Amino acid sequence: MYPSTTNPPVGERTRWALVAVLAANMLVDALEVSATLVAMPAVGADLGAGAAGLQWLVSGFAAGFGGLLLLGGRLVECLGRRRVFLAALLVFAAASLAGALTDSLAALTATRVLKGFCVALTAPTGLAIITSAVPEGAARRRAVSLYSLFGAAGFCAGLLLSGLFTGAGWRWTLAFPAPVALLLLAAGARLVPRDVRDSGVPGAGVRGAGVRSGGLRGPGRHAAACGAALTGAVLLLVYGLAHLAGPGREPARAAAAFAGAALLGAVFVTAERRSPRPLVPPVLLRHGPLLRSALGAAALNGSYVGFLLVASLHLRETGRSPWQTALVFLPAAAPLALSALHSARIAVRLGPARAVAAGAVLAPLGYALYPRAPDADPRWTALLPATACVGAAFALAFTALHLQATGAVPARLQGAAGGLYQTFVQAGAALTAAPVAALYTVGRAPALCLVTVIGAAGACVALGGLVPAARAAAAPPPNHP
Repeated sequence: MYPSTTNPPVGERTRWALVAVLAANMLVDALEVSATLVAMPAVGADLGAGAAGLQWLVSGFAAGFGGLLLLGGRLVECLGRRRVFLAALLVFAAASLAGALTDSLAALTATRVLKGFCVALTAPTGLAIITSAVPEGAARRRAVSLYSLFGAAGFCAGLLLSGLFTGAGWRWTLAFPAPVALLLLAAGARLVPRDVRDSGVPGAGVRGAGVRSGGLRGPGRHAAACGAALTGAVLLLVYGLAHLAGPGREPARAAAAFAGAALLGAVFVTAERRSPRPLVPPVLLRHGPLLRSALGAAALNGSYVGFLLVASLHLRETGRSPWQTALVFLPAAAPLALSALHSARIAVRLGPARAVAAGAVLAPLGYALYPRAPDADPRWTALLPATACVGAAFALAFTALHLQATGAVPARLQGAAGGLYQTFVQAGAALTAAPVAALYTVGRAPALCLVTVIGAAGACVALGGLVPAARAAAAPPPNHP
């Protein structure tokens, strides 16, 4: 017999304590990228790694997050939210400590991929727990807003904490999430409701009904094959892109990596076609607004991460401390955090398509404003126009892209659509960091040029969405004479 489909009653005080734990975990998840970007030059100096190797700290995490996000929803179905959430926290803490203690860049990269997978489990599962534990209405809206706010604030928190810890040593930056995750694990063990048969996790499939089976059986085996193949394909693409340019250019290795990625992509497609419940329902692959938004978000997030990677390496080369680097990055991160509670309202008032287009145009403008000359002044005031444009772009476009992606998707497909969208977002970061880092070994200008081109491509996609949006707005209502 299946467990009940509803959670047991939760007291008001306990409910908000649960929301606080889940929101705090979202903050820890969100700060992973920003903290690593600030600490990355120090890691390279200590381990003797160049830009092409260091990019794996960013792309490995994004590949683990995006490649396994769709599988994560199915794991939660099979094993239960509570069990998966708590186990992922424990593994996240262990991976944080392992990364802080290793002297091997390869081992450090492996921990980053593993932490990405853990975040692919905890982030959407935490939101699903909130929506099932908090009654619908004003209370749930407040809880989801708090969860989203902590996620947006996490990037800023990562910058400031990394600026503080990296001054004492980069290992502290990689280690500090571990005790926090363990504290959240202890609190979650007391507060997270017992496993129930429910839905709501992005990527959970067409039916979205969580069925605890105690293991991966039937469709679960197909999902595991798909998740492993997708993650492997992304990692091989990153490896190939990292060897296409710069001093580490090795065309033979790049070609072999691309061939392997194509093979794993074929495995993914075959497993999806044979599965009775594919991770990506075929109808979503024909959904124009979703695909357009996913591509735009991939370009925006990828170019954003690539831009910060270039800036981090540049600031370190010119003698800036980790704390100074964090402060330079704040204008690129703070607008999203400050507008988090109002971003959906802003997007609705402007219209998602117009908000996306405005943000997508501002982003490449910011990249183009970043100094390219070899002796460029890296002072905060000289970089402010670039970072401010990029921050405003994210505040305008990021939430609007998500609304545009899922707004016209049927309710039964919302989970799968959200998982597909977030997979594109993370894949954009993973696949952009590698070639940008490779070009940076040639010069800052070529790397920034690639970042700008990727941002401009995203702007073209966004501007293309204005035409269908205008037509939809001008169309008469269905019953119009």
